[in-house]
This record gives sequence, structure tokens and C-alpha cells, in this order.
Amino acid sequence: MKTNAAKSKDSRRTIFHKRFLFRLSALFVALIVLSAFLLAALMSSIIKTQALTPSLPQKPRVHGASATAQASQYAGTSPSTSAQAMCTMDLETGRVFFEHNADVALPLASTTKIVTAIAAIESFAEAGRDLDEKFKVNDGAVGIEGTSIYIQKGELLSARELLLGLMLRSGNDAANALALATAPSIAEFAIIMNQTAARAGATASNFKNPHGLHEEGHYTTARDLGRITAYAMKNPTFAEIVATKKARIDGVEYQRVLYNKNRLLNSLDGCVGVKTGFTKKAGRCYVSAREKGGQTTLCVVLNCGPMFEEAAALMTEAAKRFPIRKLIETDTFIDFDQGCADGLCAIAVGDFKYPLSDAELENEIKIALDGEEVVVTLKGEEIYRAECNVL
Repeated sequence: MKTNAAKSKDSRRTIFHKRFLFRLSALFVALIVLSAFLLAALMSSIIKTQALTPSLPQKPRVHGASATAQASQYAGTSPSTSAQAMCTMDLETGRVFFEHNADVALPLASTTKIVTAIAAIESFAEAGRDLDEKFKVNDGAVGIEGTSIYIQKGELLSARELLLGLMLRSGNDAANALALATAPSIAEFAIIMNQTAARAGATASNFKNPHGLHEEGHYTTARDLGRITAYAMKNPTFAEIVATKKARIDGVEYQRVLYNKNRLLNSLDGCVGVKTGFTKKAGRCYVSAREKGGQTTLCVVLNCGPMFEEAAALMTEAAKRFPIRKLIETDTFIDFDQGCADGLCAIAVGDFKYPLSDAELENEIKIALDGEEVVVTLKGEEIYRAECNVL
């Protein structure tokens, strides 16, 4: 039999083992809890980082003569954009250099006024009306919400003054005044706007008002807006107005001084227009044009925070990468790639210029004779065909 001393020793040993196991278990549980806490903190940090870090914008695609002819050799180095949609193109030829979501239908805010202006200018010209003749402004133009030139009831203004108020100050009341001076109602003027857009080559746009305040069913695409602007810029009156930095127009009690909201007119060499816009639904929208080295480049950005900076960068890069090239010159022998076809030579009857990269000029352009016509292809797609004098 164990003595009392031995029993006491065994008891103490048992208590020690139990305490040791308890402490070990507690330590193990604490490690599990700590690990779980650290894991949760790490996951929370990752989620917050993802939420605060904007996704990188997709690279815009660079295109050839048509919307399907992608110049893939440039895709890896194309400029990025934060715009929801973007289209950068050549004004004269319509060639698209860079694009991003260019065919997505979006609201366009006050860049709508590009369509309003050219529709009104052409309508006045067709009716033989003088843009400088003053008329009583329709009461339906008074008190329109948003940016305004503060037209007064019964005020006399000319269409040219309203166009300046429209394109420099972005007056929504000027937009309604022009619309109601052109058509019996806003709805009927919207029909004229849509007809003008279609004439300019727009295929996926619909306009319901002249000012661009949000309205269901009022939208465009970056590509369409670029085409409409290219069309409008070929009208001398439109081009003159959108390039104007400051103007004075009559008012009831005092002259209105209008400053153009297009900042690039003052900060970017060669900027010649055209229009800014903003609504909460559309975001910041901008169409810009830059003329340099005999080439005019257009840029459309829709819902773009740094709209001035991005438009300037995109136009500069496009002009640098795709300068205008004279491929055919009037009254000179045409330089066919295969020499004179069947011993025939030809003299050009007109110039042909086209924006091309160095690589395209060297490797992708082909000039051939087809009967009595000269044909130019880029990457196998026809970009020019015209009669010539075959010798």
C-alpha cells in the first residue's frame, strides 16, 4: 500500500498534468483565434484596396480605314483612357485612330449643342434667312434650367448671337431659342437634329432636345458624335463660332460678355474647337479639335473626369503617330507599286492625302490601276478610288 506521502505526490503530479494540458489547450485556442483574426484583417485589407483602386482602363484599339480593320501592330502601345467611351479620328478622312467603347450609346450632355448649332445654321441657310437679322425670341426659351445667357421675355436677338451664347456660354435658353426659331416646336426641331445627324453619318444616335439636359431616349455614341462634329466643322460659320474665345452680344440692360468654356482653346497650340458638357447622368463630356501640320484631329470623350488633359494627349499622340501623307498629287505621274500596269502609265487628276504611320506607309499601302481608275488600299481595304488620265 502507498503511503500518504506517495499518494500526495501522485495527486500533485495529476494536478500538474491537468494544469499543463489546460494551459496548452488554452494556448492552442488562442493561436487559432489570433490566426483567424489576422486572416480576417488581411482579407479586409485586400477588399478595401480593391475598392479604392480603380480598374485599369482598357487600351483603345487603333483602326485602319474601316471600323473592322484593326492595326494590331499598335494595339500594345495605344494610349489609355479613363473615359467611359472615346473616339479619336481624322476630321477630313474620318479615319479612326484610337477608340474605346466607341459604339456604346450614352448621354452626351451639352455636346448635344454641336448638333443643335449645325442643324440651325443649315436650316437658316436653306430658308434664306440672315443669321445677323434680329428677331423676337420665343417665350419658350425663357427660364430654362441649367447654364443660361438669361434671355428676357420679348428680347430681340439674332441667330448668330444665339449661336455664340449656345457654343461659348452653353446657354440652354439659347438652345431652345434657336430650336423655336427654326421649327414650330422642340419635338419638330429634334426631327431636324436627327436628320442632320444621319446626313453626317451617325447611325446609332437619337436626339430629343436641343440642350442636352437628361431625357430618356436622348443619346449618341463616341463614333457618331465624332462624325457629326467632323461634318459640322466643315461649315465655315460653325467652325468660326466654336473657335471664338470671347464675344459680346446684346442684352436688355447691358451687353453680355461670353467666354468660351473650352479651356484647350487657350492652352493647346492649334486647338480650334469645339464643345464641353456636363450633367450628373452623363458625367463630363468633351469634343475637341486640333489643327496642326495641315491635319485636323478630333477627339470625343464621354464621361471622362480629366477630359481636357486626355483629349489633348490623345490628339497629340494621334497626329504624331499618324501624320498626313500626300500619296497622289494632281497632274503628276502616279507611282504604282508594280510600275506601269501592262505598259500603261497614268496622271492624277486630283490630290489624295491620308494619315498613315511610318510602318503603314512603308508596308501596308498599295496603289494600283484598275481600268481608268487609280485605287489605293490600306491593309487590303480600299480607301480611295478615282478617275485618272491613262497614257
